[in-house]
Amino acid sequence: MWIAFIVTILSYKPLGEPDPAAVNLGVAVLLMLVIIISATFYAWVDWNASRIMKSIKSLIAHEAAVIRDGKQQLILATDIVVGDIVVLGTGDRVPADLRIVAASSDLRFDRSLLTGESDMVPGSLDATSDNALETRNLALTSTFVTQGTCNGIVFATGDRTVMGRLVKLSGETKFKLTTIQKEVWFFTKVISSIAFTMFGLSLLLYGVWLRTTYPGYDASISVAIMNSIGCLTAFVPQGLPVCVALSLTIIARRMSKRHVLVKNLATIETLGCMSVLCSDKTGTLTAGKMAVESLAFLDRHLLISEIDEKIGEAPDPRFFAGLRALHHTARLCNGAKFDSATADKPIQERNVKGDPTDTALLRFSEALSIPALNIDTSALLSSWRKLFEIPFNSKNKWMLSVVQETRTTEGDIAERNSTAWMLVKGAPDMLVKSCTSVMRSDGTVVPFDEAARQHMGDLQSNWSSEGQRVLALCRKPLDALKPNLSPNDMEELMYSEICNLTLVGLVGIRDPPRPDVPASVAVIRRAGVRVFMVTGDFKLTAVAIARQVGIITQHIVDTIDDVKAAASEKHFADVPLRTIKPSEEDPIRALVLTGEDVSTLTPIDWNIIVGQYTEIAFARTTPDQKMKIVEEIKARGDNTVAVTGDGVNDAPALKAADIGVAMGSGSDVAKEAAALILLNNDFASIPVAIEMGRLVFDNLKKVSLYLMPVGSYTEFMAVVSNVVFGMQIPLSSYLQVCFSITNDVVMSISLMYEKAEAVLRISHCTTDLMLRKPRNARTDRLTDWKLFFQIYLFLGLMSWPCAMSMWFVYMRQQGLGFHDVFLAYNNWAEGYHGYTLDQLNHFVYVGQCIYYVTMVFMQYGNLLAIRNRRVSLLQSNPLWGPRKNYAVPIGMVATALIAVINLYGPGLHRVFNTTPIPGMFWGPPFAFALGILCVDETRKLIVRTYPKSIVAKMAW
Repeated sequence: MWIAFIVTILSYKPLGEPDPAAVNLGVAVLLMLVIIISATFYAWVDWNASRIMKSIKSLIAHEAAVIRDGKQQLILATDIVVGDIVVLGTGDRVPADLRIVAASSDLRFDRSLLTGESDMVPGSLDATSDNALETRNLALTSTFVTQGTCNGIVFATGDRTVMGRLVKLSGETKFKLTTIQKEVWFFTKVISSIAFTMFGLSLLLYGVWLRTTYPGYDASISVAIMNSIGCLTAFVPQGLPVCVALSLTIIARRMSKRHVLVKNLATIETLGCMSVLCSDKTGTLTAGKMAVESLAFLDRHLLISEIDEKIGEAPDPRFFAGLRALHHTARLCNGAKFDSATADKPIQERNVKGDPTDTALLRFSEALSIPALNIDTSALLSSWRKLFEIPFNSKNKWMLSVVQETRTTEGDIAERNSTAWMLVKGAPDMLVKSCTSVMRSDGTVVPFDEAARQHMGDLQSNWSSEGQRVLALCRKPLDALKPNLSPNDMEELMYSEICNLTLVGLVGIRDPPRPDVPASVAVIRRAGVRVFMVTGDFKLTAVAIARQVGIITQHIVDTIDDVKAAASEKHFADVPLRTIKPSEEDPIRALVLTGEDVSTLTPIDWNIIVGQYTEIAFARTTPDQKMKIVEEIKARGDNTVAVTGDGVNDAPALKAADIGVAMGSGSDVAKEAAALILLNNDFASIPVAIEMGRLVFDNLKKVSLYLMPVGSYTEFMAVVSNVVFGMQIPLSSYLQVCFSITNDVVMSISLMYEKAEAVLRISHCTTDLMLRKPRNARTDRLTDWKLFFQIYLFLGLMSWPCAMSMWFVYMRQQGLGFHDVFLAYNNWAEGYHGYTLDQLNHFVYVGQCIYYVTMVFMQYGNLLAIRNRRVSLLQSNPLWGPRKNYAVPIGMVATALIAVINLYGPGLHRVFNTTPIPGMFWGPPFAFALGILCVDETRKLIVRTYPKSIVAKMAW
């Protein structure tokens, strides 16, 4: 289009001098309009995608207090350099990665932005882990100081910080085209190559043949160039970029009504290609509302709902005295807190600050009240104080609190002589090995022998296999606790005391699956998309939830050992990566892998996993492993991978995926890195998004098919008749461009509002979009040979002869037969058949408008034919029924009005030589449209009746 614009301007001036034609300038203006409209869409997409940096900038401190030359001073955070000593206080955002060199005893950091864990992390002077996210002697960029003060030496700034590396991975990945951009680019290359070839041939014909053989034909180089430009403007469907932009926008609005926010319009169609969905568990597959469901002591386990009933049936409430110790541990060893603003509400409705596990224990312990056992939360909190705490972290997988009972004497609080208690809760597999005794339900403590360990281990496995998250509650008396120990010394002491614990009991917490998830997973799988679970939860819990929601349906679930055994047979050793995918004939196989397993996998192992398994649960995975999983799946089987996530540490995987899906409640960085946001955190929105992605591809295919037969092919034949066969051009450059960017666009808008095509079933009628396999983005093109056959050898082969026939009929009425018009070349001049040149030019202008009007109304038939690929118009008409589409008749009226304006607009007469046409030429185009529709209805009938016929195999 740029080349056509430049050449058209040159044809106006200087090549058109001394008498430049105004029509050339008008066509140039129209071409520029096409370029502006097309470029605006892509510029908008680029701007939308670049917004990722906005939220990242909001995460960075603007100013920082540093000590330079022995003096504390306030400087811009951007001026901090490695080696600066930074001073931090409560509420400050850390401006760079620091190593702490001085700290108050109560120093705490909020690292939830990086780790996703809401617990406050104590600061210390000594390293406690080799992991930068776990060690406590570092203050990391963009985290907050929630309590205390500290000084730290800067060791990393900008992109070298932990946050900087995450941001770089999520925001500066290599540019990649979306699937629809690839399709449009492929289509553009094909069409542009043909158009440039025809443009060159046209000029070549003029230079070496027409100019010498028929002198005077195309009297000037300016006229010759304008006629040749018709090859560019006619063959390239100028309205396609506009139609693509409008189509994506319309679908995006539909999705927003389903609470799905699309950030990048160009990614909508990619959803239809999705072949693998790697879904998070908590809050996505599950409701994200954990609640304690089960309790267990060594000799008894019971449901929360039956505690009161069991105590009432017991001869003596003291048979359940162990509940007091369990309540004591659950309430005091807890990092969650109620929001005081909601203290007057029922317990289940109060807002809680803390992670979901602690929140579940907090609600349970707050609600548990058994006067017969002196279980009362208010009394407990008033008589015990917390001396020290080690928050939960993903390395230890436990939380520790040191508490001591107090008594009130004349208004003063004093310590009792009783010993302090160390309370610990966490993953059973981490704590049970440190226990030497276990509590029974009556509160007595017995040795934790092998039989008891086996019993509690079996109970944990059973609960986990039911989808419950299991926690062990432990305690230990601290008889010789030294007062006034520093936080670091106290922490070191507590780590040494993690031994000889008493296992008070096990607690089972259930995060139930969302009610609509099983049905949604079934719909997604029926659509040919494999759903994998990727979670940080325990393996058995992950498998249990996966079974409940339908991700795993097989009774036998393979493990890493089965993968290694299959890999040793080397079936996939030398197979091309793009062919590695499960076959439809293969049995469904399930697999569970842990993060530890993922770190040991070889390329051949990944070939086995991606090529043989339909159902997979990845458990105990880290963010790095999640990104590794995504990359390995993408590299095989032509997979298009979608990933769900909500934390900053999920941003790299969201960006690496073909489709990043963030939760509406997730972090800003995750939402900026993702292409899609589920505003209501609803997994059921994903099948809607898949269906919309497939629908937009179908509709774009229909738009392409609608635009090409008339808006490209019929226009191009008009140019060929002029350049090759010596006719006056039946369609002016202005009418070519005008038809493409106004009439065609207005009519094609109705196709963008089309619903999914129906498929008739025995008992009901449903759509076929979610019954197909995912589109292979590499092999299944927007425009394939079937579509081109439909364009050039079916619809187009009916359209252009009809329009051309109207041109010849009009010329016959003026006394110019077929042979007088065809091959006329330079004979078309003053005195030809007794007509003046002005009369001949008037005949051409009227004939061009007749050709244009015929194209406009023929498109009615093409539009109605293209609305359906298989179904008859009688079952899906646009005026009523399930596939009614009022945009169709509105578009028809609008395109007719545009035609009337073009023919009767006085200003257009003077500039573009348009003119009214005889009344008889308004009728036949409708008959042509009906004929095209009837022929296509016959084709569809053959396709439906004989699905294995040659006609059906060639159907688009």
